[in-house]
This record gives sequence, structure tokens and C-alpha cells, in this order.
Amino acid sequence: MRLRFTKMQGAGNDFVMLDGIAQKLVLDPATVRKLADRRLGIGADQVLVVEASDDPQADFRYRIFNADGGEVEQCGNGARCFVQFVHQRGLSTKRRIRVVTTGGMIEPRLEDDGSVSVDMGVPDFAPQASGFDASGLRRRRVGAIDVWQLPLDNSSVEVGVVSMGNPHAVQFVEDIEAAPVEPVGAMLEKHRRFANGVNAGFAQIVDRSHLRLRVWERGAGETLACGTGACAAAVAGIRAGLLDSPVVVRARGGELKIQWMDSRDDSGTSVQMSGPASKVFEGEIELP
Repeated sequence: MRLRFTKMQGAGNDFVMLDGIAQKLVLDPATVRKLADRRLGIGADQVLVVEASDDPQADFRYRIFNADGGEVEQCGNGARCFVQFVHQRGLSTKRRIRVVTTGGMIEPRLEDDGSVSVDMGVPDFAPQASGFDASGLRRRRVGAIDVWQLPLDNSSVEVGVVSMGNPHAVQFVEDIEAAPVEPVGAMLEKHRRFANGVNAGFAQIVDRSHLRLRVWERGAGETLACGTGACAAAVAGIRAGLLDSPVVVRARGGELKIQWMDSRDDSGTSVQMSGPASKVFEGEIELP
């Protein structure tokens, strides 16, 4: 099987983009792992697929596969690359498109300066929205957000749980460079309290409008940036009373701007994310 692909990146979060409209795709987990492999394949944090949508209200369907082959609900940096990709491939001339994902409808928008903004939908702080079993756990109120004490092997961490269409456990740390991202992130990712696993965010407040962030992503490990992770960390910080919108989130691969007005009654205010997205290269790959 020969596949045409485009390699793209958004703030260092890198993707293999596949046009599932112009070519037939058969993607099993082994094929996804091959494409994402940085030594034996193309190399990527996620493999993203553009498909036609059955929903008349949507322009496209957007499918997201982590490097380990598992399909997931949402990817914010990928959504920005998605817009650039469909424009470059001539699949759409609209500057604002409606896209169906497993995690719900999103509306990415191509801006005049070449950056891409995405309406990421409404954050959900209810534990069940992230598949989180909070029963019996100690809870502490910080501002207007619940922080849960989550036991690990020989210790515990305090996390705010936020769904951005996919699950996030956010913890605030004093020093992002000293944060135990790999050991703790790996334990949180597969923690039994999360039914479908979780993305683990480590956030350091710089000032009321700036945040530094590292994220251990489900099925990918630590990435240079995570769009939904940036949204989750920013809204958790705003609700905790530590940040004011808009928030500039600095990841290792670049900066994202997050805007959200907290209604405090969960009435439905969407998160707006903007940042860069660009093509790295394109080509073809032969697969068994």
C-alpha cells in the first residue's frame, strides 16, 4: 500500500496528515505505529486523517490516532494543522470550517496573518466527563475548582481534572524544568482512576497572563506542545483564580494563546486557542 502524506507541526507538536478523501486508507494500530515511528517510519506524535463527514452541518470528519496506534477524541494543535492542510490540498477554500471529531464539533479558522484559531468548545470540570472515578478521594477547593489528591505508587499528587473533549489531569508546579514529567506522567496516564487514561499536564505560573507547560500525552509520551493540554491548564488556572484571560502558554516547542471567560456556572463558554501551524515536508511511503 502506497500512501501520500504531509508532515506538519504546530508549536513543535508534529503530525502525519493523511487525505482519506482522495485515497483509500486502511489504518490498523500496527500501520499507525509504523507511520509514527521516528526511526522506521515518518515520525510523529499523532497521525491525523481527513475524511468526508456524514453530518450535513460539518465540512469534514477529523480522526486522531496517537503514536501507539490508539484512536483518541481530540487534538488542538492537530486541528490547526488540519485547516492548513485542507487549504493546501485544495479540499476547501473556507477560512472557517466545521469539523466533526470523536470529542465533538470544533471550528478552526485561518487568520489573515497565517496563524490558526480554534473554537475548542466548552471545558467540562465534572469528573465523569474525563472518565475519572473520584469516589473516596480527598478533595480541596482552590478558587472555584476542585483539586483531587490522587495516590500514586509511593506518593500522591494534587490534580485538577478537565475535559477538553479528551481527559486532562493538571497539576501546578514551582519549577517546570524540575517537574517529574516522565515518571509521574507515565503513572497518571494509565492510572486506574481514569477509565480511558489521561493526559498529564505540569504547569508553572509565570504571572497572571503567562504559563509554562509540559504535557505527558496518552499514547505519545512527552510532546513539545499539546493544544488541548494548553487549554486545560489555562482554564484550570483561570478557575483557580491564578490566571486572567487571555493566557500565553509557553511549551517547549512554541507559544499558544488561550482565551476563556469563566462564567462560574458551567453555562457554556467556549475556549479559543490560536497559534502557528506549518507544513514540514510531504511525500509517499510504501507500507505492507
